[in-house]
Amino acid sequence: MITFVPEPHLLESPRGREWPVLPATRAAVTAEPPPGADVVIVGAGPAGLAVASALWHHGVRDIVVVDRDGRPCGRFFDRVDLLGQRVLRSPYEHHPGVEGYRDCELLDFARLHWSVLTPVERREIRMAQAGHRSVVPVDVFEAYCRHLAASHHVTERTWRGSVREVLPTSDAVTVRADRFSITARHAVLCLGEERRSAPDTWWGGGYPPRGVSYWDEPVPQGGKRLAVVGAGLTAAHLISNGLAQGREVHWVVREAGERYQCADVNSSFFRPEGRARFDGVSWSDRLELMGRFRRASIMFEFRPMLEAAEAEGRLVVHRGKAITKVTPGVGLHLEDGSRVSVDHAVLALGTTPSIGDGLMPDDAVLDRGGWPRLDERTFAYVGAPRVFAVGAAAGMALGPAARNIDGHRVATARVAATVAENLRRDAPLRAAAKDVARV
Repeated sequence: MITFVPEPHLLESPRGREWPVLPATRAAVTAEPPPGADVVIVGAGPAGLAVASALWHHGVRDIVVVDRDGRPCGRFFDRVDLLGQRVLRSPYEHHPGVEGYRDCELLDFARLHWSVLTPVERREIRMAQAGHRSVVPVDVFEAYCRHLAASHHVTERTWRGSVREVLPTSDAVTVRADRFSITARHAVLCLGEERRSAPDTWWGGGYPPRGVSYWDEPVPQGGKRLAVVGAGLTAAHLISNGLAQGREVHWVVREAGERYQCADVNSSFFRPEGRARFDGVSWSDRLELMGRFRRASIMFEFRPMLEAAEAEGRLVVHRGKAITKVTPGVGLHLEDGSRVSVDHAVLALGTTPSIGDGLMPDDAVLDRGGWPRLDERTFAYVGAPRVFAVGAAAGMALGPAARNIDGHRVATARVAATVAENLRRDAPLRAAAKDVARV
């Protein structure tokens, strides 16, 4: 069998180019939002942007988006830039646009700005038009997200705030942030994922020892030897950065070998027949599927570069060796008794879904092994029917693709339609209530 491996040059695209933009809209990052709304969206990442855009198409305009950064997709791109990532793993057909409407999609947007693109980027667009896999430049994706936020009036409906509580009742949801509080008919939680912490056994828990940091923190400059712990795409970017700086990089991979594939989950789960594998399947079977198909992997484009670096001795890979202890200095103690000594170690141990625990009462989340109980048709919380989840938290209802951008679109289509229908159904009751109040 012949395996086609894309070349590493596809990982490079310019960053920070000037893109034509729609007329600026008011950025509501300092003023307080209104005290009430039809819908509150918590989180303005790609999932939150998709939900807000979809609701706009349903005619739902009375929305408030609350985000800790206050910029649509701001935190997402900050993390991407911290890693020096220039292209996305998601292909052109996976984007935070709106399903079922004749919106400008990501491929359309890229073609409209053909003159800005490099020859390599133009070739990737032709590949996408022919139905083949292609990589999307981060620069194109960010410009497209700005276009979506402006054209669907999301920017002017986004406020900066750290949400402390989400309190659902039978007829409303109150979202309390650090500076304000909003009561809405519905809430959509687009909380994303947070980094996975190292086991307490590595150094006794708490903040990492000197010389150790996590992937979402700046990596200190200097030092000849760098260790990267993890098996996913983030680890690959950290390794690439270390090699480019002339460091000797040690890569610690717990499994017997690294995995290279186009997407971080099996591509079948992006299609209806793949998502149907979760329908009517027991909870234990779903856990097994999630464990088997939601595993760390790396884009194929990295493979030639990493294999060449290993052959040249610039990259040392410690395969199938779990870490048992981390000591200052920095020493990584492996389960076979060996020790890796480096100047700095970066931990890229994956992420965990943010499911709403800590924000909502336990009887609303109904946490089941790190997953919320959701209505599998609407993605509403079973314990809080006016609150919905889009993103990684919907994994056990939608499948492994829930955490990916295309999974966001599937969940968004259902959630937006449900919220819009609920608002239409409730409108006569709300009007009657106002009439009674006037009397």
